[in-house]
Amino acid sequence: MDMNTKALKKNAFRVTKQRGVTASRIRVPGGHLEAKYLSVLQEIAEKYGNGTVHITSRQGFEIPGILFENMPYVNELLQPIIQGLNINQKTPGQGYPAAGTRNVTACIGNRVCPYACYDTTAFAQRIEKVIFPNDLHFKIALTGCPNDCAKVRMHDFGIMGMTEPQYDKDRCINCEACVKACKKKSVNVLKTVNYKVERYPDRCIGCGECVLACPTGAWTRGEKKLYRLTIMGRTGKKNPRLGEDFVKWIDEAGIIKIILNTYDYVTQHIDPAAPGGKEHIGYIIDRTGFEEFRKWALRDVQLPKMAEVSTPIYWQGVKY
Repeated sequence: MDMNTKALKKNAFRVTKQRGVTASRIRVPGGHLEAKYLSVLQEIAEKYGNGTVHITSRQGFEIPGILFENMPYVNELLQPIIQGLNINQKTPGQGYPAAGTRNVTACIGNRVCPYACYDTTAFAQRIEKVIFPNDLHFKIALTGCPNDCAKVRMHDFGIMGMTEPQYDKDRCINCEACVKACKKKSVNVLKTVNYKVERYPDRCIGCGECVLACPTGAWTRGEKKLYRLTIMGRTGKKNPRLGEDFVKWIDEAGIIKIILNTYDYVTQHIDPAAPGGKEHIGYIIDRTGFEEFRKWALRDVQLPKMAEVSTPIYWQGVKY
């Protein structure tokens, strides 16, 4: 059976090493879904696949062993999952309308983890609604705190939860539990002065260890959700590297606007001769220069007063 592989991939099916056989990719923004949908995956795998399901590195699922002619039936069965996860879709029952922007991944967040500064799943799903569908190849990951369990510095955009800790000196009993926690577990930005605690805000990474350690509630998390945005981490054969800090103490609206601006930047500067019509954002920045990217990325972005923008940025990494 002949197949337009470009159309196949755009419908979120994979080209496999076996002729006439594909694999279905299932998006799970934020890595969280209701357990009832697992039975749908089982039905597809057993009825149209080879009976197995692969859990991908991007927190989605891949069902291998699907014949080309069975793709329409698989798309119909996927509809409850697509609809249940509120994923943007052009025509119900015809599967995913794009496969370029990869599944938005996230750690478990503050729904479960005491270290997390925000609800990673909710923010991942909000990002999903504004970026998908799109054929450009972006990788975005979210982590609840600087522990970075989601390895966000290996992505085009890494979103790391921060909190501006609030200190109530009247509740402080000078036990120094926060000072010790910051010294042992974080970056040592607290000290005791006249039996009260002082924080060096210019060095604080917003991890919240002081909040967790305080037995009296003298330290609390700030009400406003703030983040560290890292950019242009990547794996791959050519020059793998970790992402670098772009903006610290940024809010959700600023992050989303920067991501959307980057789609415009890539559309303007992508190499039309790039293999498969795709070029990694980091390579485009290497070619155009960071300041050109920065100009596009920060266009019309309203940053909080405390936000810190890094410029210029130089990436390290393995070079071949």
